[in-house]
Formats: sequence, structure tokens, C-alpha cells
Amino acid sequence: MDLTSKAADRTAARPLTVWVVTDGRAGIENQALGLAEGIGRLRPCEIVVKHVAWPRAVRRVPSRLMPTGPWFLAKGRKAMVAPWPDIWIGNGRAAIPLSIGVRRWSKGRTFVVQLQDPVRNPRLFDLVIPPTHDRLSGDNVFSIIGTPHRVTPERLKAEAARFAARLAPLPGPRIACLIGGKAKAYDLSDARAHHLCDLIEQAVRSSGGSLLLTFSRRTPLKARQIMTERLGDLPGWIWDERGDNPFFAFLGAADAILVTEDSANMPAEAAASGRPVYLLPMDGGQPRRQRFHADLEERGVTRPFTGEISAWTYAPLAETDRAAAEVLRRFEILHHEKA
Repeated sequence: MDLTSKAADRTAARPLTVWVVTDGRAGIENQALGLAEGIGRLRPCEIVVKHVAWPRAVRRVPSRLMPTGPWFLAKGRKAMVAPWPDIWIGNGRAAIPLSIGVRRWSKGRTFVVQLQDPVRNPRLFDLVIPPTHDRLSGDNVFSIIGTPHRVTPERLKAEAARFAARLAPLPGPRIACLIGGKAKAYDLSDARAHHLCDLIEQAVRSSGGSLLLTFSRRTPLKARQIMTERLGDLPGWIWDERGDNPFFAFLGAADAILVTEDSANMPAEAAASGRPVYLLPMDGGQPRRQRFHADLEERGVTRPFTGEISAWTYAPLAETDRAAAEVLRRFEILHHEKA
């Protein structure tokens, strides 16, 4: 066996170190963590979460002007210093200058993945994984439908079983409802919250089913209060953020899923379940997000919600696993070349 083959065998035999690097916001971190967990399903690895902590004066500076020293940029004393990981998964604007810098600091041995469109030249990274609706292209760009996430059939089944005492007695169809909120191009006004309540109540009462409702951190307080008050007497469970989060259990137990159109994460997570997914209208709109919704509808995943529930089937989206396989494929090529 030659030296190249021996080096490749050693790399394949040991667990990989994968760093997840974000500013700690849940939606951003869960995308990167979902991809890391997808890699872990294909090959043993140790996942380490790192939170970027830019000084306040630097946070609004364009990423290309941010300093690239890693030593003072981690929360909780988890400094970003050597030894560098095998795979680095960055997500969000705060991680971009570090994702670019670590290729130099590691002398090219860390395989650097940046999620979403970094609005920088993709060649500054080893691989960029944006959603297809961003329309980004390049030799080292691998687009996926929606965003990476942490939903797997096994996780949904396990979480539904963990919360079975609360969920199993509820009448079917069980309708999971994932409510987002204020974003750059979207909002959830009081009037819109009342309109959504009309649609949701109609669906639950006409079907004889139950409601599994959870809010986002972005849901305006008044909209949350309106929906909790108006829908609180329906059979089901409105999670009040006390106790363990039943989000995955709701997806696992649902017969249908309603999700607001402001989010890219939640429709992607719902689409991985294989359940019928309905999009709930919000105030505002955004062309790139509308392209995403149109893509899901063309694939038979989603339909607009009009207050009625029906059943249909489609192949659950497995874009996180597809992206994870591509990361490992390119990582192995890189290390074969360097061996």
C-alpha cells in the first residue's frame, strides 16, 4: 500500500471533528447543526458548537470589512484556535470572515462550508450551500431546496413517542400549526392573526380533529395573545414554552401541517415529514421566498390553506442528507489530493 492510500485509510478510520460556527441564533444554528448531524449519520464525527461574539461596534460592519482574528470571537470561553477542525460549517453574516480566514489558518486542511448565500465570491470557501431560490451558481456551489435542518424520520418517531401521553388521546386529524412572525419582508399583524384564527378554527372544527400549535421567537406578542385566546378552547395543545419543546413531536404526530410563509426553515422541516403541508399567508412578501414556495407546490409538497384539510402524499424531502453526502464527497477528494 502506498503512502497516499495509507493516509486516506487513516483519515477514513478516525472520527471527524466538525465545528458549527454561528452567532447563536436558533434558526441559523439549527441549519448548520442539522447539516453536521447529517454528516454524522454517514460517518462518525464529533460536533462542536462555536458561537461568534463580535464586539458591538463591529456587528453592523459589512463582512468584508470585519477583522479576521479568531482568538477573541467566541462566547463562553470556547476560543476559536488550533487545532482546527476537519470540517467547518459556518452560517450567517457573523461567521463569514472567520469561514474565509480558517482556510488560511489551517493551511487549507479544514474543509470550509458556508450555508446560505454569503454575498461574497463562493471561491473564498470550499463549498457554499445556498437554497435554490437564491439562484447562486458556481463550481463549488451546491444548492438545495430550502435549508438544512434537524428533522429525520427517526427523530420524529422518537419524539412523538416521548410525548405520547399528551398527544395520543387527541382526536385526529391532528393539525400541527407552526407560526412564525416578523421578518425583513413579512409581518404578522393583529388583523392577520385574527384571519389565521378563522381559517385554523374552521379546519379543526370541520374535521373533528385537534390542534398542535407552536410559536416562533419572532411571533409578535399581541399576535401570540390573540391566537392563544381564540384557539385555546379547541382540542389540542398550544405550547406555552414551559417544559420540553414538543416541536419535533408535533411534526411526528401530525396528519397535516400548517406553516406560515415567512420562514424558509419551517416549510423545509415540514416537507421532510412527508405529511401534507399548507402555507399560511402573512403580511408582506418577498420574490425569492415566493420562488421557494412555488418550487414546493410544484413538487406536490405544499398547497395554499383555505380552511379545509385533505390528504395527499409525496416523497419526503431529504435535502439535508443530500447536502451532507456532498460535503463528505468533496472533503474526501480534498484530503486525497493533499495526502
